Amino acid sequence: MASDAGTALERPVLSAQSNEDYYFTLRAITASASIKHRLSTGAKACCVPIVVLLVIAALGPEKWAPRTHLGWQFDHFIGYFGITLFVCVAWPRPFLIGGVFAAIAALLEGLQAFTPDRSAYLPAIFYGAAGALAAALITEFVTQVWRVLGPPRFAPSRTVPNSIGR
Repeated sequence: MASDAGTALERPVLSAQSNEDYYFTLRAITASASIKHRLSTGAKACCVPIVVLLVIAALGPEKWAPRTHLGWQFDHFIGYFGITLFVCVAWPRPFLIGGVFAAIAALLEGLQAFTPDRSAYLPAIFYGAAGALAAALITEFVTQVWRVLGPPRFAPSRTVPNSIGR
């Protein structure tokens, strides 16, 4: 079935003329197991430099740490929230990861007592741990809702033979 650019733009993407077209259209949208594995492996590989940058920002000179104009409380909360959320995408054990990053927040804040231009501050531990645990809680909630509701409705049905397109 040949089509030029004009007819391709007029045809809706998600409405298919046949079951085979439906399968090919949605196959490009939904991820196969190999794509999910590659994305997970890539996310795990990116976790290492992110944690290294976190340690450098926490224990390096104060001017190396990225800051917003919203205050150090927001910086600690959103920093640990974002890092924990990213790591939870790579390793789907949210409560374990949240606890580990809460401990890392306490450890790094305690180690700041040994740096020349910083000092340890107990509320900073609480803000960092709260960000890590909030990300873990949200990730666990989304995971549980996903399990209860099942896959999205636009996913191809399993009745389509896998031999199509191979």
